[in-house]
Amino acid sequence: MNTRRLMAIVVKELRQLRRDRVTLAMILGIPVMQLVLFGFAINLNLRGLPAAVVDEAGTSGSRALVMDMVATGVIKPVAIAHTPQELMTLLQHGSISIGVAIPSDFERRRIDGREAVQVLVDGSDTVVQSAAAQLAQMPLDSSAATMANADAQRRLGPDQSTPRQISVVAFYNPERRSAVNIVPGLIGVILTMTMVLFTGVAIVRERERGNMELLIATPLSRSELMIGKVLPYAAIGLLQTTVVLALGVWLFQVPVRGSLVDVYVAAILLILANLTLGLLISTKAQSQFQAMQMTFFVFLPSILLSGFMFPFAGMPTVIQWLAEILPLTHFLRIIRGVMLRGADLLSLWPDVLALLAFTAVMMTAAILRFRKRLD
Repeated sequence: MNTRRLMAIVVKELRQLRRDRVTLAMILGIPVMQLVLFGFAINLNLRGLPAAVVDEAGTSGSRALVMDMVATGVIKPVAIAHTPQELMTLLQHGSISIGVAIPSDFERRRIDGREAVQVLVDGSDTVVQSAAAQLAQMPLDSSAATMANADAQRRLGPDQSTPRQISVVAFYNPERRSAVNIVPGLIGVILTMTMVLFTGVAIVRERERGNMELLIATPLSRSELMIGKVLPYAAIGLLQTTVVLALGVWLFQVPVRGSLVDVYVAAILLILANLTLGLLISTKAQSQFQAMQMTFFVFLPSILLSGFMFPFAGMPTVIQWLAEILPLTHFLRIIRGVMLRGADLLSLWPDVLALLAFTAVMMTAAILRFRKRLD
C-alpha cells in the first residue's frame, strides 16, 4: 500500500466534503439538533396544560382550591366556561386539555368527605392523563372534612379507603390504550416522510436523467409543471391514508368518532403542504442524495416537536413557536380532534388555515425558485 496515494484520496474526499455544504451541515447540524431537541425541548414533566375552571360554588374554599391547583403549575387557565357542558365543548374542540368542575354544594361535599371536585381530562393523550392525576392528590383543607374522612375510614375498616374527593374523569380514551393516540398521528408521520421525500427528488431526478431538456422544450409554464408534479403524489398519499386508517381500525380498534370526510380532507391538507415543501427542496438540491439529506432536516424536527412522540405542552415556549411552523403539528391537532373527540373541521379552523397558508407560501416559493433552464 502506497501511503502517498492513500493520503491523496483522503485529501480528495475532505475537499469534496468541504464543497458539499449539505453534507457538512449534517455532520455538524445533526448532533447539535439532537442535543438541543432532546436536552432542551423534550420534557415529559408536563406543566402549563391549557385548562378552564367552572366554579359554581364561588366560596372562599373553592377559590383557594383553584389557586392551589394553578400554583402546582400543572394547569394554566386559558379559557372561560360557566357550566360543565361548556367544559366538554372546549375539550372536544381541543381548546383545553383539562377542565375543573366545582359543584355548587362543594362545601357540603367537602365536609361530608364525598367527591367534591371533578377534573375532566382529554384522554386522547395518555401523558396528559398522567399529569392530571397529580391534581387528584391535592388535599381539601378543612378540619371538618378531615374529621369526616377519619370517621368514614373507621366505618370502612382498615382494609378499605375512603373515596377521593377530587376525581379524574378521562374522556375519549378511558382505557389509556396507546394505539388510540399513536395511530392517528402515524398517518401524519407517514405522509410527512413519504410526500416530502417523493417530491424532494422530483425535479432533481428529471435533471439527472436528462428529462429536463424535454420539459424545457414544451410550452408548459412553471406553475403547470410544479402543480403537475404534485397531483399524482396526492393520490398516493390518500392511498396511504386509507391503508393506515383501515389497519388501525381493524387491528387496534381505533375509533373514528368524527366524519370520515373530515379525516380525508385533513389528510389532503397535510399532503399538499408536504408536497409543496418537497418541491421547494427539489429546487434547491443539486442531486437526489442531497434532496434526501435536506428531507431529513425536516423530518426529524417534525417527529420530535409536533406532539407525536412527546407532549407539546411540555416544550419551552420558544420551541412551541418553532413547532407551529411545522405542518405535522397542525395535522395532529386536526386528526386527533376529528377521530378521537368527534370534532369537525369548522371547530378546528385555526389549524386548517395554518395548513392552507403553509401550502400557499411553499408553492409560491417553489414556483418562483424554479427556472426552466439547465443551469
